Amino acid sequence: MPEPIRALQSAVIREVGLRDGLQSIQTVLSTERKKEWIRDAYAAGQREIEVGSFVPARLLPQLADTAELVAYARTLPGLFVSVLVPNLRGAEGALASGADLMLVPLSASHAHSLANLRKTPDEVVAEVARMRAARDAAGSKMLIEGGIGTAFGCTLQGRVEPAEVLRCMQALLDAGADRVSMADTVGHGGPGQVQSLFEQARRIAGERFWCGHFHDTRGLALANVHAALQTGVTRFDTTLAGIGGCPHAPGASGNASTEDLAFMLDTMDIGTGLDIEALLRLRAKVAAWLDGESLHGALWRAGLPRSVTADAAPAAA
Repeated sequence: MPEPIRALQSAVIREVGLRDGLQSIQTVLSTERKKEWIRDAYAAGQREIEVGSFVPARLLPQLADTAELVAYARTLPGLFVSVLVPNLRGAEGALASGADLMLVPLSASHAHSLANLRKTPDEVVAEVARMRAARDAAGSKMLIEGGIGTAFGCTLQGRVEPAEVLRCMQALLDAGADRVSMADTVGHGGPGQVQSLFEQARRIAGERFWCGHFHDTRGLALANVHAALQTGVTRFDTTLAGIGGCPHAPGASGNASTEDLAFMLDTMDIGTGLDIEALLRLRAKVAAWLDGESLHGALWRAGLPRSVTADAAPAAA
């Protein structure tokens, strides 16, 4: 049985704003600003960052500099660098880059899978097997994570059966994925659904099921994180200022906010290693860079409670 939340001492927040966030907006940040984002996030204590995706630049010009960002991020000691890859060609780019992990998205919704990847879920599984073979042939130690999207429902298909989500997860593991994760891509899930599905996933995959990815479409991202924590999952994807979203959920808010989740976990005495005030300063900088884009989150509006800032920096006697 998983440890109760009160026994959890730490959790990992993986920043995915440089990929999931930027790919969803029109603004194209310069490579130097992206490097500054990585540098400042690292200085704030971030030790896992998804820096981009190996996709054709004509499709996502926002992410065309991913290889350069991986090279830069690898110069920061102890930083675990992730990239997203949609197919074998992308995996070959990831392997050449020297990133620590490649995330392969699979949508449990057949309709969303065809719309987003032009492949069925089982075709994605077959692609993961080819990626695993390429990784092993290259002698690389890069981890392969299969990320199961639309795990709680889909705006195109509607209901997604939990049994299909778990079938896809097992198939990814059988195909050679080292890790699996689940995403509430369009924000259909609630805490009860999250706890139930995550418990089932943990029974199948154990520690190889290691990350939750929640969108705040209906304001439940942090509640869903809390439910996931109760199952023993302690790694979560977030984006600074909650940027991002899904093209198949138009008008919805984006991902769980990095700074909001860091604050919630801090109030629960679950360590993240993150300096929340530094994150808020970085958020303000990124907000200026993304002027006119939709930003989200709550902590930046009200600021840290005086008791928290007093603990962090006691007033002089």
